[in-house]
Amino acid sequence: MTKRTKEILDLLDGQYTREYKCYLNHETPWQLLIATMLSAQCTDARVNIVTKDLFRKYDSLEKFAQADLKELEQDIKPTGFYHNKAKNIIACARRLVEEYNGEVPKSLEDLTSLAGVGRKTANVIRGNIYHEPSIVVDTHVKRISRRLGLTRESDPEKIEMELMKVLPKDHWILYNIQIITFGRQICFARGPRCEDCFLQYYCVEYKEKQKKAKKK
Repeated sequence: MTKRTKEILDLLDGQYTREYKCYLNHETPWQLLIATMLSAQCTDARVNIVTKDLFRKYDSLEKFAQADLKELEQDIKPTGFYHNKAKNIIACARRLVEEYNGEVPKSLEDLTSLAGVGRKTANVIRGNIYHEPSIVVDTHVKRISRRLGLTRESDPEKIEMELMKVLPKDHWILYNIQIITFGRQICFARGPRCEDCFLQYYCVEYKEKQKKAKKK
């Protein structure tokens, strides 16, 4: 780890602590899995509103496995892309019940073999449920890691691999939690609050903006 990277992580620790927290409400591993699947192209806040009633109606994995497709589509409609999400949730639940005795697997290979589960969703499960060092590359991590110059890649899997090289393992899960908070409070996709940013000194994008402003 470089001195620069350590300074960034120290500032994130100081601002947001090293507390582990998950923004998706859940009580069981399978609930987190379904909530994460629903969170694709949807905010965590909206997912939490939907799952509040959803997990009461379908209070077991078996009920999701036996769910009527059209009915489940309507139940999750506010999260968007509900046709594919409903189909994948039912297929995923069936495999978990039939092949994994209702348990959510731990390995990346097993998780990504499930319907609708990519590396991002798999790493959410591995990090939050099994506490396996893993890096979740969501929109915040992708955007801010590039702004901080920690990666130049744009493909999420390549970003994940690059961050695994530059970040210490004890920060892999933590980094995502801290960056989500940072992205929601300061480093917005549009109109980031650069003047209030405690990472301003390390921001490649901010420095480029300053250079352009001086040339004008």
